[in-house]
This record gives sequence, structure tokens and C-alpha cells, in this order.
Amino acid sequence: MPPPLELWGGPECSVVRVGDDYRDQADETGHAARLADLDAIAELGIRTVRFPIIWETVARHGLEDYDWSEVDARVERVRALGLTPIAGLIHHGSGPADTSLLDPEFRYKLARYAAAVAARYPWIELWTPVNEPLTTARFSCLYGHWYPHRRNEADFVTALVNQCHGTALAMIAIREIIPSAKLVQTEDYGRVFSTPALAYQADFENARRLLSLDLLCGKVDAGHDCFGQLTDNGADPALLDWFADGKARPDIIGINHYLTSDRYLDQRRRRYPGVASGGNGHARYVDVEAIRVAGLEGETGPKARLAEVWQRYRLPIAVTEVHNGCSREEQLRWLMDVWHAAEQLRAEGADIRAVTIWSMFGAVDWRSLLTRREGHVEQGIFDLRGRNPRKTLLATAASALATRASFSHPVLETPGWWHRPMRFLGPRAGESASPMLAGCPLLITGATGTLGQAFARICEARGIAHRLTSRSQLDIADPVSIHRVLTEMRPWAVINTAGFVRVEQAEHERDACFRENAVGPERLAEACAAAVIPLVTFSSDLVFDGLAGRPYVEDDRANPTSVYGQSKERAEQLVLAACPGALVVRTSAFFGPWDSHNFVWDVLTTLGRGEAVQANDRAVVSPTYVPDLVHATLDLLVDGECGLWHVANAGQASWLAFAGMAAIGAGLKTVRLDDQAGPATNTSLESSRGFLLRPLDEAIASYHRELALTPSWR
Repeated sequence: MPPPLELWGGPECSVVRVGDDYRDQADETGHAARLADLDAIAELGIRTVRFPIIWETVARHGLEDYDWSEVDARVERVRALGLTPIAGLIHHGSGPADTSLLDPEFRYKLARYAAAVAARYPWIELWTPVNEPLTTARFSCLYGHWYPHRRNEADFVTALVNQCHGTALAMIAIREIIPSAKLVQTEDYGRVFSTPALAYQADFENARRLLSLDLLCGKVDAGHDCFGQLTDNGADPALLDWFADGKARPDIIGINHYLTSDRYLDQRRRRYPGVASGGNGHARYVDVEAIRVAGLEGETGPKARLAEVWQRYRLPIAVTEVHNGCSREEQLRWLMDVWHAAEQLRAEGADIRAVTIWSMFGAVDWRSLLTRREGHVEQGIFDLRGRNPRKTLLATAASALATRASFSHPVLETPGWWHRPMRFLGPRAGESASPMLAGCPLLITGATGTLGQAFARICEARGIAHRLTSRSQLDIADPVSIHRVLTEMRPWAVINTAGFVRVEQAEHERDACFRENAVGPERLAEACAAAVIPLVTFSSDLVFDGLAGRPYVEDDRANPTSVYGQSKERAEQLVLAACPGALVVRTSAFFGPWDSHNFVWDVLTTLGRGEAVQANDRAVVSPTYVPDLVHATLDLLVDGECGLWHVANAGQASWLAFAGMAAIGAGLKTVRLDDQAGPATNTSLESSRGFLLRPLDEAIASYHRELALTPSWR
């Protein structure tokens, strides 16, 4: 009986040089400064971790000047936790400033560095001297993204051979100190598909995609499809022959396969509007993700690629990176797809050892391949937007896979977007998914309101089965109605967006306001607690009097001055008393692009009529973009969070300033904004638990872009 499939982990640790700028992902995600991250990994039950001891950071001033201070502390902590490290020495980098991928001495310098690391930590047995050498050579010397920014075959070949030879020499140096050391060689792998007219290009690229592993495994001889490409571009035939006996063969092949790894080439460019085209000097074509092309079902994805690698090399395999920079449940679906693919291949006899959750603490600016400093963060299995890394749904799944090798959740009843019709480009673009997603639903109350409609819209896009109920279908203040709907629908969670929203009118309709805003949520909370169903309900910044002179956080004492605010404060108390596991989201002044019931729309239509907008310049709030609010709330729900959370876009503005920002964002050059007399208050919100939403100015820009795309309701 083979050992069970293992779950490994790894933080994004690339150190990439772009021009003279070094991008260090461990620094940019904060991982380098948080020793406790290693404890967080161990607490999940993960026992093996890809562990960076990066050349550029330890020997940045040359091989005679090592700085082990930070690494020593982390290595000591890894050992104390009983973790097994896979030491990575260079990760998409080109070495310190005194070398490069094109330097003939690169390989020898790398070997010297490897020997120094092995001598300092002789108990480490698993090593990855160079991560993804082929990918790094492509991005650095074929496409020019990274240093030394070349774009030709000769430099690509030099960079590739340098890295592979450097890997081999590094392992020789390591094994002189640690005879039992093992090479875990990683490479990104995907297959290229094409139309018949471009089959020659696909064949060429497919032969090249495994070239680094072929070199290390001794498969590159005169009969290899790429032998001529290598020698014609400067590779030494004697060096290629040096690899031939497999002396550099990996002990474990690490395959990194992403949703973007499989590609499709198509010269029929008009089929792909909006997709940039390229070419090979002979033909022009688009290069798109193969999962977006109809007719390739079963030929793409992790199982097909892992099976190819197993058949080609017959060496132990680990999936050494699993990451999907998408919504929380899509991240989970991709992880489980890869996990199940590995399990299926193991059942068919393949030696698949492990699956590795990657970018555990997030990644920064990978959408531009690190070539631009935009600060765009892709969350990992820990959310970093608070004081400390916060466990997400992915962390819960990781713990289950690491300890029990299985995990289930209602969102897994819907396949990932890469399996749904929405994925297609070309002739089947726009083909809709099924009208109602199958599976155990999420129940959303408030069908006629802005939030209810937005939740339904975004759940559809995220592939979350849901049911949206109106007042006639579900009266949240009626226990009988609640019991009937919960029994019929059997939801896995409830999101309550129903309520009395007319703040000024509430002063004259106190009983109706309290019934909808306090009694109803309490009845839902009681029913959800009895059925052990997670509940989300919404509160308001108006639970505060606005006199603190600063933004409010979750622990600040509520002191509402209006009937509406009093109803929301009472709801918070009642809901959390009846259902301590409920999630209560306080938000403020929300605006969205999918209906006209918001302040921004009123501002724009008023200005459009040539009239002046009047708003209070002394009442400060935290305007909140509805799509951002909905996405963040869904994330908190699936993450299993509870209690009070403040969720609002970062920043604050008076109502008058907010009107000005909306007008400027719409491109209105001449506007009339008049201060409307009113009290000086500040009910803006911040969070002591985690800052979930982007800055307000970015949200307003998104509002205007989305409004241009969705005019149908106007």
C-alpha cells in the first residue's frame, strides 16, 4: 500500500530582477518579516514546505559576503516545528548583480552558493537549486520580461543550459556535503494546441516545453526534436552529451500547472475580438488559454498533463504549485480539481507523491509578471488584509486535506468556471450557463432591493447556487414563513438583505422599521441557530452618533441618534444573542452600477439636468461600492467568519465631496455643488479585523466603467 497523497505548502518567494529593480515577493507579501507564518503552516497539518534560501538575498553583494541572519532564524523555526523544507536557491531570478543568466560563470557561482547553504544546514535533504529553468529562460531571454531582457533564441538557449548545468553542479556540490540530498526539480508545464494550419508551431512549442526536464533526465541527444535548435544557437554538444547519462536526473519532478498553462493557437483572429494577436514571423495568430476553446474537453487540465509527464519520465511526481488568482470558491475548486486528478492517476499506477498549495500568503503584481509596481495582491490561503494573516476557506480545506485527505463544501457542487460554458471565447463566446445553478443553495432575502439583486448577480458569476426570495415568498419576521422556506430549500447559508431602508421615513414609522430591521433578523437568527445554518445580515454606520471625530471600528460603542440607527443597533444585539455564529456586516452609503437607487446616480442625473447638487459638506461617511461589498461578504461567509465586521471602501468623504468625486469620475467638467446645511458628524468606518475593500477612488472608477457596460436597466 503506497503512502497517502501528501499536501505540501509554499509561500510565493520569487526574487525577480526587472531592469535594476529587484522584486522580492517574500518582502512584498510581508512573509519575510513574519516568522509566525511558519507556525501557521504547521498548524494546518502540512509537514513539507517549499522553503526559500534565495541567492539574491543571502549573497546579494557576492559570494564572499553572506548574510544568514534572517535565514538562520527561519531555518531554526522550521526545524523546531518538525517541518521538512525543500530548499529553493533561485526562484525566477538571475542571481546577484555580479552575474546573470548569460554569464558563463553563473553555473559555477550557483554551485558555490549551494555548497555554502548545504554546509550551513546539512540536515536539509530536499533541494530545488533553480525553480522552473525553462520558464525563467523564456520570460527573461525569449520574451524580455525579466533581466537580462533579451528576445532571441540564442540567449534563450544560453539561459536554459546555464540554469540546467547550474542545477546539476549545485546538486553535485550539495551531495558532497549531504550524500542523501534529493533533487526536486520544478517546471511549469502546459501543452499547446492549435488549428491544423498552425500544427507545426504547436509541435515546436510542445517539444520545447519539456526541454529543461529532458536535459536533466539525459533525453537530449542527436535524435531529440530540439537538438538542432540548441546547437544552432550556441549550446556545446559536449555539454549536452554530459547530461546524457542522467547524472542530473531529478529524484522528484515538480510540475506547476496553471489554468493558463495549456494554450491554443488560432490564425482566425476575428473569432477572438479584443484578444491581442502575435506571430512567429511567418503567420499571425492569437494565443489563448486552451480551456477557453470548445472541442478540447478532456485534453486539457492537470490530469492530462501529469499523465504525460509520468509516461515520459516514469519518475516520482509532485504538483509543486497550485494557485488560482480568483474568487475564494474558484480557488477551492481548482485546488480540488488538481487534488482529485492526482488521486485518480495514483489509482491508475502513477507515482504522484504530493500536491502543493502555493502562494500561501499571497502574491503581488503577478498579473503583470512583476514588470509593473501596481500593488495588485492575489490572496493566498491566508488573507493578509488585517493585523495578522487570517485563515480563509482555503486554509480550512488545506487542513482537511493535510490530515484527512478529503474536503467537502457546498460551493464544490458547482464546477469551476473553466468547466462552465461562460469560459468560451470564439464561436461559443457568450453561451450562458444553466439558468439555475445546481446544488445546495445559498438563500438570499430581499429580492427587490439593491443588495439582494447584487448578491444574486454576483453569485451567478461566481458559480454559487442561490435562491432569491421576495417578501411574498419569505416574511423574515414570521417564524412560520421562515420554517417553511428553510425546510423547502434546505440552504447551506442565509444572507439577509431585506429590511426597512428609508432613514427619514423611519422617524414616522418606528414600528414598521423595527419589525423589518430588528424583529425579522432576530427570527432568522433563531431559525438558523436551530438548524445550524450560517447567517449573514447587514447593519449600518448609523449605529454611531458621529461625534468621535474619527472613523469607527468594530469595538466602538454604538450610540444611534435616529430610529433607523436604533433599529440596526437592536438587530445587532438580538442576532448575535440568538445566533453567536452569525456574521453582522456594518457598511455605509453604498452605491452600485446596477440600479438607480443610490446617491451617485442621483448626483449624475441632477447634474445632467443642469441643476445644482446640494449635499452636506460636514457629514462624513465611508461610501461603499456594492460589488466590492458583496464579494467581500461572500468571502467572509465561506471563510466561516462571524461577529461584527466593518466592510467599506477605504477612505472617507463628506457627502458633498463624494458628489464631486462622482462628477469628476463621470468626466463632467462644469458642475454645481452647493453645501447643504447640516450637522457636523463623522460616521465613517474602518476595521480592526481586516481591511477588505480597495480605496474609494478606485471603486468610483469601477462604477463608471461598469455603468458604461450595463445600460440595460436605465
